[in-house]
Amino acid sequence: MVSKVNAAHILVSGEGKAKELLGRIQKGEAFGKLAQEFSECPSKRRGGDLGWFGRGQMVREFEKVAFEGEKGSVVGPIKTQFGWHIIKILDKK
Repeated sequence: MVSKVNAAHILVSGEGKAKELLGRIQKGEAFGKLAQEFSECPSKRRGGDLGWFGRGQMVREFEKVAFEGEKGSVVGPIKTQFGWHIIKILDKK
């Protein structure tokens, strides 16, 4: 069972912007570069990198996707109380 996830994210206030950014990532644009430019989270300074986290450390909707998604995948948009997220699952252990 996965106990920790290493993920990065881009947080924006609107679903439309999240979908636009996901499309740009799927076309090959760099996730980290887009995070630095558009994310509304302080993690933008690190290209959206949130580091390692365990269960119960993130809001439920975010955690569910991060733990269930495939390593290396980019998923979203995911709505939470903070806004809309695009999540890149970097690693799991």
